[in-house]
Amino acid sequence: MMDKSKDPTIEHSNFTQEEQDNYYELKKILANKEIRTVFQPIVSLVDGGIFGYEALSRGPQGSLLEKPDTLFPAAAKFDKVWELEFLCRNQAFAKARELPADKMLFINVAPQIINDVRFQKGVTLEMLAQYHIAASNIIFEITEKNSIDDYRSFRRVLDHYSGQGYKIAIDDVGSGYSGLKMLAETRPHFIKIDMDLVRNIDKDALKQGLMKAFYEFSVLANMKIIAEGIETIDELNTIINIGIPYGQGYLLQRPAAEFLDINHKVKEVIISRNIRKKQEAFHTPLTMPIGEISRRDQGFSAMVLGSQLLEYFNDNPNVMGITVLQGEIPVGLLMKSKLLAHLATKYGVAVYMNRPIGLLMDQNFLVVDYDIPLEQVSKLAVARGEDTLYDYIIINREDKYYGITTVKQLLEKTTYLEINRAKHSNPLSGLPGNVLIEEKLKLVIDSGQPYGVLYFDLDNFKAYNDVYGFDNGDKVLCMTAQIIQAQFKNSNIMDVFVGHIGGDDFIAVVKDLNVIPICQKIIEYFDVRIRGFYTEEDKSRNYIVAKNRHGVEENYPVVSLSIAVLTDVGGKFKNPGDLAEAASILKKKCKLDWGSCYCVN
Repeated sequence: MMDKSKDPTIEHSNFTQEEQDNYYELKKILANKEIRTVFQPIVSLVDGGIFGYEALSRGPQGSLLEKPDTLFPAAAKFDKVWELEFLCRNQAFAKARELPADKMLFINVAPQIINDVRFQKGVTLEMLAQYHIAASNIIFEITEKNSIDDYRSFRRVLDHYSGQGYKIAIDDVGSGYSGLKMLAETRPHFIKIDMDLVRNIDKDALKQGLMKAFYEFSVLANMKIIAEGIETIDELNTIINIGIPYGQGYLLQRPAAEFLDINHKVKEVIISRNIRKKQEAFHTPLTMPIGEISRRDQGFSAMVLGSQLLEYFNDNPNVMGITVLQGEIPVGLLMKSKLLAHLATKYGVAVYMNRPIGLLMDQNFLVVDYDIPLEQVSKLAVARGEDTLYDYIIINREDKYYGITTVKQLLEKTTYLEINRAKHSNPLSGLPGNVLIEEKLKLVIDSGQPYGVLYFDLDNFKAYNDVYGFDNGDKVLCMTAQIIQAQFKNSNIMDVFVGHIGGDDFIAVVKDLNVIPICQKIIEYFDVRIRGFYTEEDKSRNYIVAKNRHGVEENYPVVSLSIAVLTDVGGKFKNPGDLAEAASILKKKCKLDWGSCYCVN
């Protein structure tokens, strides 16, 4: 029984009986420190690794205030937000002593607490010191549902915490009208997208468009997105395809009192989906990560003097700019041309030679993550103003300075990749041609892994070309390429490579031996769509009349598709030539059957 006689103010107030019960329950929780802390992992959607954990607070099991949606509103109603948050934070840090040093800890903080003078006096730093946790491992997660009256002062407070090593995340972005204003004014390190936008995103084109817009914004603003509330494999795959780097939700792992790893089956899905993405990106070379063309230039402290930097530029004539760092974090960019322009002014040498370069550095610079594709970086680079168009592009890896690249390097690499792709791709289908196919087959043969190779061949295609012409023949080839690609893309088969050998011959290389279902699907779709390339008369009789190679007229059936499947290829053949010879024998066996079919060795 709760003793309600201790607080006559509450007893004689206008509070309902339920509210009074909540008050006494809250009072008991605070007095006895009865907060339970559970942790839910935040997962990398690139490799399935654990990035960090969100600390979630709960009341005592079975109590009136067990759930957070009753606990925290009760604290707000009775002006106990500070006391409750202090207790929650202390309990979370006490348990976080067990957290590996390379994992982040997300702590929920209400905006009014961020502004509280007690919070700003270093109470959190004292707690962290007590439990031997670094401030750089802490991310303050601010809910977007709470209103902020003065963004300017709020921003100053956030800058103060960032200066101490903390990072900032905005929670529930997309759940309220103020979300964009919150992002623009606070400029957090992380954006947590509300679960309402994630729910059924695989079935909703509008939600996908919104998520892509948030992703593109995050790249431009150098922020990282965390998708909340992922509950299905289809939602997960869609979010990975968009490029979202982090995820959270019951599918990945439920909150628990221990620091649990991700569900191992889901981790396999994340890894395989990313392998598929890379394979699909094979056809678009501009998806190469920007980090692969980076230059590992030295970074400088903002306290370096102008004279020291000028000496560095003189000793390194090919260096046109430098990145200014605070620890390992880029905080500014100073191009050589800007330094020289300031020194060339009337009092420039006197003013800047013996003063810190931090006075001159640009704080609005383009910084991108190592894994951002060249194509995206190109768009961001050319969107800059004319005065900064040729400034260095700074590259981070795991949120730390990695290097730089230049617009010149970017243009040279993208041009080279486009030319190289065009040179080695089939001009009709756009698929990789023979040079790239041979490279892939060599890798597979040398790997010793259980790859499967599928050879596709159109039957009666020459007769179709003779009757309907090359334009229609090309359309049939393009349709075939589209069907093969689409069916593999929609399957669960990982590590897929599709190429165009030439003419009516295609190839697919897959790291999967269970390919019969995909063969059946491809044939099913092909047999339906091929009939759309015939006249009504030819469709009704199921053949066309054409001359054979001896000039004699024959009846030729509707074009069909033969698939020769070689399984367990890795280590079984010496070279691609041996592989092609085995496939040729199998294709002849396929062609003995009437209509579309597949044969497996």
